[in-house]
Amino acid sequence: MALRAAVLSHIRLPVGTLTATRLNRLQWGLCNSLRFFSSHDDHLTKEEVIERVLSIVKSFPKVDPAQVTPDVHFQKDLGLDSLDNVEIVMALEEEFKLEIPDKEADKIDSCHLAIEYIYTHPMAS
Repeated sequence: MALRAAVLSHIRLPVGTLTATRLNRLQWGLCNSLRFFSSHDDHLTKEEVIERVLSIVKSFPKVDPAQVTPDVHFQKDLGLDSLDNVEIVMALEEEFKLEIPDKEADKIDSCHLAIEYIYTHPMAS
């Protein structure tokens, strides 16, 4: 607080009244400096997500690419264990440049769930 008071005692700012024209220019200047962002400009299509997820799963060493479909379950259909499941989720994180929290990653045990999670994630790219 003392530092603030010391600094403010040495600063002098001119005080004036704002006329209507100066106020309008000030408001217009503020509006020009605003930037608007949208998370939907470059959002992935579902077909892109499906294609990339299937490509990641097919490229996994323990998987027969002929068995991979959008509805395949990692453990039941492909015979993968939980460690393989974690490796696939990590590969998906790297491919789509996002971080999947552990709580959510534990739930992703099929291509269908991976596709749905990534498609609805706003930061997937």
